[in-house]
Amino acid sequence: MDATYLLDWANLLLRWAHVIVAIAWIGSSFYFVFLDSSLEPPTDPVLKDKGVGGELWAVHGGGFYNPQKYTVAPKTLPEKLHWFFWESYSTWLTGFGLFTVLYLFQARTFLIDPRVHAWSSPGWAVAAALGFLVVFWLVYDVICHLLGRRRHGDLIVGLLVAAVVVFAAWLATQLFAGRAAFLLVGAMMATAMSANVAHWIIPGQRKVVAQLKAGLPVDPVYGQRGKQRSVHNTYFTLPVLIAMLSNHYGWLYEAPHNWAVLVVMMGAGASIRQFFVARHKAKLAGRRAPWGYALTGVAMILGVVLALAPAPKPAVATAPVPTLAQVQAVVQQRCVLCHNAQVQNKGIELDTPELIRKNAMALHQQAVVLKAMPLNNATQITDEERALLGRWFDAGMP
Repeated sequence: MDATYLLDWANLLLRWAHVIVAIAWIGSSFYFVFLDSSLEPPTDPVLKDKGVGGELWAVHGGGFYNPQKYTVAPKTLPEKLHWFFWESYSTWLTGFGLFTVLYLFQARTFLIDPRVHAWSSPGWAVAAALGFLVVFWLVYDVICHLLGRRRHGDLIVGLLVAAVVVFAAWLATQLFAGRAAFLLVGAMMATAMSANVAHWIIPGQRKVVAQLKAGLPVDPVYGQRGKQRSVHNTYFTLPVLIAMLSNHYGWLYEAPHNWAVLVVMMGAGASIRQFFVARHKAKLAGRRAPWGYALTGVAMILGVVLALAPAPKPAVATAPVPTLAQVQAVVQQRCVLCHNAQVQNKGIELDTPELIRKNAMALHQQAVVLKAMPLNNATQITDEERALLGRWFDAGMP
């Protein structure tokens, strides 16, 4: 069976699984952040005597729910505790599998852009990409461990981590194809998120449970560290998502100063996430929602929209509708290398006039609207050629 066909199936199934488990992880994370910010002190003396520090009444799906949070722990731990960690681990494993299948196994096609950096071999590019995942986690972890508990530690850590992310975004776009660079920055942050769960949050919770079962005093450092990393994961979420989704939009990662585009969009996501976190607390306290965070994020996005807007074109006489022969000449030079009888990437073949007309919708979407193809613009298609394809499509593909 054709290897490319099998890789496409692996890509599809891993992407499907990745999205499913990521929804589960992000959903549970968002829910618990909401819960922590929405709990009210109990009024029932029985709950207070049990050690409940906060509760929430909610209605969902026709049922009433009353989640309660203990100040430390219930006087007697139940035998069964639900641990939230497989959502995180499954998200990372499926994401890394997808990254391996698409970018590492096909480094020459997806990871490397000779216009950006001329790697001597794909192996070095793969090693550097994996290095981003490992080095960012180590640097981030050291910053949190050494500075997180100092006075104004959260602010210091936040600023330093943000600076590291900005540097990593710049460096990635100097070494890899724009599409790969954006995804790699998201992947390194997602790796840190999952590592937070695996190395600090879950181990800390296990130690607390062990101390409680042994009747020992609970060391508060485990809760403090777990809370710190959980908060970081919350603010990483929307930046990671925009980095992952960007690979569908060539005009983002192919933009001049594309690293700055990524940084601003990630910053906008973090600001909007801060609005939602603070909104829950403001509502509980009876204060006005902190709309400034949301408006700041929206303003940052609008700034990118304006910065990337195409320059207005001077009024010219209406260009003639291209002939199919003219379209075929462009496609032959720019597209057929990856879409022919022997190589049919994504199942698209464009090496005859009939096949060009048959796949005209996909051609228009990918090459004209999204400007995602040719991948990394490997065949150097020009804006004029994209416009020619667009005019032919808009005229009804004569």
